[in-house]
Amino acid sequence: MSNSLRQQVLVLYLANSALDSPVTAWARYDGTGTTRHQAGGDEEPPYATGLAALQDGWRLIQASPLIDHKSGDEFRTGYFKYEFFFEKLVPLPGEDLD
Repeated sequence: MSNSLRQQVLVLYLANSALDSPVTAWARYDGTGTTRHQAGGDEEPPYATGLAALQDGWRLIQASPLIDHKSGDEFRTGYFKYEFFFEKLVPLPGEDLD
């Protein structure tokens, strides 16, 4: 692997466990250091669904486990259940991979 490659990470929280369900929250991290994203900094999610991220070249590296929640949990706040981590390896600005 080239030293010129850096990881970008995209975390999408979906409405349910299906990759084609709507994105409800998201976070982005750029290992190249060229872009700094802040929570709540974007009005719209970067993708409408997790499937759209896959179709744009993001690689799925982790999906949240499906955990059976007890009755009444649907009224609790806390964490988003359906968390998916995606990555892209991209060249540093000004670097050529050839």
